[in-house]
Amino acid sequence: MASLLKAYNALLIRRPMAAQCATAALLFGAGDVLAQQAIERRGRRHDFVRTARLSFYGGALFGPVITKWFTLLNRLQFASPTRGIVYKVWLDQAIASPAVVAYFFTSMTLLEGKPLYEVGERLGDAYVPTLLRNWCVFVPAQALNFAVVPAHMRFVFVSVVSLFWNTYLSAVNAQTKAREEGAGAGAGHARVE
Repeated sequence: MASLLKAYNALLIRRPMAAQCATAALLFGAGDVLAQQAIERRGRRHDFVRTARLSFYGGALFGPVITKWFTLLNRLQFASPTRGIVYKVWLDQAIASPAVVAYFFTSMTLLEGKPLYEVGERLGDAYVPTLLRNWCVFVPAQALNFAVVPAHMRFVFVSVVSLFWNTYLSAVNAQTKAREEGAGAGAGHARVE
């Protein structure tokens, strides 16, 4: 196990974009599996296309954007470490989080093959509650991340926290999609609030 972690750490330093995109793909997919099996209790009715869609989003859409975002945040220099932590968390949560939550629901709607006008409906249903919950999770997580995690491992730290967040996102997206399709939140789906 230690040699695997050492190899992963070396890959993060040598090829950060590839490593972080692969990590995001894996953890978004795993979050969807948890959502479908632990929350929605789908069992053998597991939607593998949905899992693939979430993995694709994580690796191809989310991973590159967030990798570049963390590169930018890591380059910022501040007069004191405490000020740096506060400003980086503020930038991350005031700028990136609102954009990333909108990006997620927009991407999912379009990847599901829905027309563009349905993006607004999905955002109207899920954006504000998801963003508020995001702040509850990621303000303290990012404060810890910027305070104690080495710069090249920050994406990984957020990705591990995100495993549980991705489970929540997948469940909310599925619930919102079901409501939009007229299936209702109670028709075979656990309600996530």
